[in-house]
Amino acid sequence: MLTILWEDAAEDAAQTALLERVFSVVCLVTGAPASVEVTVLLAGDARLQALNRSYRGVDTPTDVLSFALRDGPREDAGSKPALPAEHAEILGDIAISLDRVQAQAAASGHSLERELAYLFVHGFLHLLGHTHAEDTGYKRMRAQEEAILSEAGLPRPTGATQE
Repeated sequence: MLTILWEDAAEDAAQTALLERVFSVVCLVTGAPASVEVTVLLAGDARLQALNRSYRGVDTPTDVLSFALRDGPREDAGSKPALPAEHAEILGDIAISLDRVQAQAAASGHSLERELAYLFVHGFLHLLGHTHAEDTGYKRMRAQEEAILSEAGLPRPTGATQE
């Protein structure tokens, strides 16, 4: 189940529909049961900066933050999470800066939809235990992000820079 919270921004039906569609695809591709619970906060840079400062000690805005409610990262965070399929599990929360969505989409040469979906998928994979602290983890995570976005009908446009 996906819950979307809007802060300092008007609810946008198209963005809601996009995130719901991508949520279904990311669950399908990763093997996470559709019964998992994820909350997404869509806010501005000021809110993401406050969260970044409070939780990471970094006093700058950021594009996406993930707050997993599961214990630590999994070493084998591949395509199948170790989640019980028979009942819902709260994975955690994702916070996305709509200001960063706009700026990064423009800088990368792709749509707002692609950028919002990318940040959501990136945050979701962190909730499942993916990390990108080392090169192999980064490459594995990027490959899975691209597979999910392509499956959702949002492949990287030709000529666009990497997110």
